[in-house]
Amino acid sequence: MARVMEPVPGRLILSIIYSSMDALADCLQTLERRFGRVQFETAEIACARAERYREEMGANIYRRFLSFEQPVARSSLASIKAICHKIEPNFADHVDDYHFRTVNIDPGIMTPHNLVMASHHEYGHSVYLTNGVFSELTLVWSQGRFVRLPWTNPDFFDDEAVDLFERVRACFEMVSDPV
Repeated sequence: MARVMEPVPGRLILSIIYSSMDALADCLQTLERRFGRVQFETAEIACARAERYREEMGANIYRRFLSFEQPVARSSLASIKAICHKIEPNFADHVDDYHFRTVNIDPGIMTPHNLVMASHHEYGHSVYLTNGVFSELTLVWSQGRFVRLPWTNPDFFDDEAVDLFERVRACFEMVSDPV
């Protein structure tokens, strides 16, 4: 019989889609107060699926990825998503009862073996966690590199993003490379 063991902590990765550089700067301060120091950050990446957010966020939409120094429990992904969801309206443009987001924050947890992202959207490849939060296996480390899956958003394979993910992965102690 296998022994039940708590897995080693992962590293928090945030994907931030934004339409306002000012809102992004303010949001980053809030995120650092909540999650600790940013360890790595990408430069601006053109959002590949910008049309999905255009009505709410406008025409000039970009994405950045961040990682944080402090390891996080893998079981915390749903609660981190809830925190991020509560942060977003603080930087929104408010019109009547609607919040037009200027930042969209999606958290993920990287381990030496993969990157799992959280979302409030259900897809065929999503796994329900709790409280309206789903998880998605986004990248897998195999044979010395990250491998995308059929549903992986192209932004996660931008050179800037892959470089960040590889630097974060290098922070883990050497682990055996899964097949």
